[in-house]
Amino acid sequence: MATKKKTSKSTNKKEEKLEKIVENLEEKIRRIENEDQLEQMIEDKKEAIKEDLKNQLIQQNKFGKQFDDMIEDYIYFVELKERLKHDININGMRYKTTGGNGFTTYKPNESVERLQKTNGQMLKILQDLDLKAPDEGGGEEGDDLL
Repeated sequence: MATKKKTSKSTNKKEEKLEKIVENLEEKIRRIENEDQLEQMIEDKKEAIKEDLKNQLIQQNKFGKQFDDMIEDYIYFVELKERLKHDININGMRYKTTGGNGFTTYKPNESVERLQKTNGQMLKILQDLDLKAPDEGGGEEGDDLL
């Protein structure tokens, strides 16, 4: 039975495959860590904004379940907005995809359009409640709702 002699070429290919596997695993670990940080940041932001909006309603003597429900809707949009922004940060404005024909193309990231619509809904809720946008903390530039 003849044995195949290991050449440096086949060894290099195996090493390259292993390096790619390790890189992919490291990237997955980084994403998991980023997801955990994202979750904590979102929860902190939601609590701060919810408290601020409720305080504004109290100052205006507005009480009732309908106001609480609208605040919950706003908080839902806060979380959605942060997840959309995260997706845009990870995947960019456009992303690479392979079509059914095997060709690689670039498509616009739908999160960009959805972020604009989400911001519009958030502004509408604030307008309906006659509230101003709460300070989301962090003091990041360019993170306004407009």
